Amino acid sequence: MLSVTDVKKLLTDSFPDGQVRVIDLTGTSDHFGVDITSSRFEGLSLIEQHKLVHAAVGTHLTEAIHALDIKTRTP
Repeated sequence: MLSVTDVKKLLTDSFPDGQVRVIDLTGTSDHFGVDITSSRFEGLSLIEQHKLVHAAVGTHLTEAIHALDIKTRTP
């Protein structure tokens, strides 16, 4: 099981220039909402941006995280 802090660390490691906000949507530590603002998203489609987020959480997305509500922005 991952905590909000664990998920935030995974994302801030991948988006060091970004502003990352993570919330536990259900209190069960397997449904998270993430809001990331990063220059890494500039020029990328929404699908490409979300793929970067999926890559950042890696295998946790299939093992520990049941749902991930993603919002991405550029600065």
